[in-house]
Parts: sequence; structure tokens; C-alpha cells
Amino acid sequence: MAAQAYILIEGAAGTVPSILKKIRSIEGVKTAHAVTGQYDLIALVEAEDVNAVGKVSYSNIQMIEGVIRTITCNVIELE
Repeated sequence: MAAQAYILIEGAAGTVPSILKKIRSIEGVKTAHAVTGQYDLIALVEAEDVNAVGKVSYSNIQMIEGVIRTITCNVIELE
């Protein structure tokens, strides 16, 4: 079963449009949007397991110029 996570992303001022474009091109990112609130963007990532989701966040999203910090919220099945 594939693992999914929502990744909350804070970007530096003026970088959100370029970060969003880059995130949308990353393999495993199902959708990404700019949002209001404490974080500037949210991305839904799907990969083969939790470790692979973490690699998408660490190796791809966190390395984008302008990304300040991320929070990864793993999706869990309650039923």
C-alpha cells in the first residue's frame, strides 16, 4: 500500500510562485497549492512507503531555493 503525506511548506517572501511551480514538477507530488496561514504552500505526496515520502520531502522539496521549513503530516488509516 502506498504511503501519503501532506507537506506544509514555508517560503521566503516573494518565492512562493517559483516554489509552487518546482514542487508541482516533482515525481510523487499529486497536488500542490498556495494557502493562507502560518504556511505558504501545501503538497500531497504519494510514494511506495513512509521512507520514500520522507525522501521526496528532504531530497526534493527542502532543497528548493526559498524553502525555509517544512512539516510532514503522514496520512493514517483509522478504519
